Amino acid sequence: MANIVELYQRLANKPLGKRLFSRAVVWRAPYFGTIKPQIRELRAGCCEVFMRNRHAVHNHIGTVHAIAMCNLCEIAGGLLIDATLKRELRWIPRGMTVRYLKKADTDLTAVADWVDNLASDFQGDVVMHIPVQNTAGETVMTADISMYVSPRK
Repeated sequence: MANIVELYQRLANKPLGKRLFSRAVVWRAPYFGTIKPQIRELRAGCCEVFMRNRHAVHNHIGTVHAIAMCNLCEIAGGLLIDATLKRELRWIPRGMTVRYLKKADTDLTAVADWVDNLASDFQGDVVMHIPVQNTAGETVMTADISMYVSPRK
């Protein structure tokens, strides 16, 4: 289990613990601060990240901007892979394919689940499928993120 999961578990049940953890993640990767993510669940094999529908993430038609949703998927996928892989391994995204299915005009949640047949010591390319859902539970966007996993140097 990675250190990030241990930190999340220590904070999650404390008052404002998940908010503090989410801010720590943004401090480590500042660009994600643009969407103000809230990490709702993090464990080996699963990560759920929530994002509020607010003016700062809107496009010109008043819906959540496509790149804001891409950021939501990338943080969910990155945290999931950090939480699942052995500490001796590292990852880097190689690409993302996205599909926009509906207008995103509510708060959004992305849930990343680890591919069942991959072990925590997996190395090589893996594609993570991450759906984004609105508050009605409808999928508004999907992202397939290609990650390359290799040993840390």
